[in-house]
Amino acid sequence: MDDVQTPLKTEAGASVPASPPSIEPRVTEFLRLGVLALFAYWSLTLVAPFAIIAIWAGILTVALYPAFKALTALLGGRPRLAAAAITLLALAVIAGPLAAIALSFAEAVQALFGKLAAGTFAVPAPPDAVRDWPLIGDWLHTAWTQASGNLEATLQRLAPSLLQAGGTVLGKIAGIGLDLIGFIVSVIIAGFLFRPGPRLGEGLKLFARRVAGERGAGFVDLAAATIRNVARGVIGVALLQALLAGLAFSLFAIPAASVLAFAVLIFCIVQIGPAPVLLPVVIWAWMSMETRAALGLTLILVFVGLIDNVLKPMLVARGLKTPMLVILAGVIGGTLSYGLIGLFLGPIVLGVFYDLVVAWIGSTRREDEVKPV
Repeated sequence: MDDVQTPLKTEAGASVPASPPSIEPRVTEFLRLGVLALFAYWSLTLVAPFAIIAIWAGILTVALYPAFKALTALLGGRPRLAAAAITLLALAVIAGPLAAIALSFAEAVQALFGKLAAGTFAVPAPPDAVRDWPLIGDWLHTAWTQASGNLEATLQRLAPSLLQAGGTVLGKIAGIGLDLIGFIVSVIIAGFLFRPGPRLGEGLKLFARRVAGERGAGFVDLAAATIRNVARGVIGVALLQALLAGLAFSLFAIPAASVLAFAVLIFCIVQIGPAPVLLPVVIWAWMSMETRAALGLTLILVFVGLIDNVLKPMLVARGLKTPMLVILAGVIGGTLSYGLIGLFLGPIVLGVFYDLVVAWIGSTRREDEVKPV
């Protein structure tokens, strides 16, 4: 048997039992692994507060690297100047207007809660046409009429739900300032990652090869392509539509312009489109504004609504394959978990994970089909 110890023979020919194997090497190995795990946990604890900022900076680097490469060639091979230019442009085009929209949205929501608390908020009576809406017309007209006639009683009836939702909303609003700072820091960090970007990418591919072979390197390429598709074709186009819609709302003095612009941003990110916001604004404009002003606003908002039909085929390579439900889950989960950055980080991370899982399942299925029976 293998576990029977072979006796040792002395010079006199006497047999001496072999000594049992020492457990010292195993104990030493366990101690090394324990110390390594302790330092890994400690390191993760130290970097955890900065993890979201670092991940978002990496995503911005991957999404904007083609622009950095093209600008470097345009500037005669000066990568530092190109990185600085893209960083300043991103701060001016993304961070600045986004900060304005977010802060205006926060102020509007706080003002709404203030009016509700003071009892000065009034709900107008519903139009009779609401009764003719299918399915929910009668119910909506009755609830609307009760709210317009006795808002205090309606609020008291809905008080538990409103208090719970209000606490969550106010908590998220309070963190918008910190989220904006984190967003700006992420853009600045991304500016420093453009130059070492290729080396970092090759290092990540090398690590993926060590873990999963050539399939791992392919997953890295797929993740980069998904990040660019979602970041530019979804987040980028949604930001552009929200900014243009916000400018139009402000130019024509539309009430609650920042709230409407933020709603446009959300609807565009989840791939529903801006129509649920723009269409009621156009109807309101034709009912309450002069014909020339209403026509001008309508033309601008139609242009805003059609932007994605033109830009998405140009910005999204091979089409966006991530389902709308995945993006919607990423938006909701990311916003609830990480605030303003999570609004953009969630759909990208969840989209990458979805595409990687689909690719992994597809490659495994092909390998099973190739195996001989």
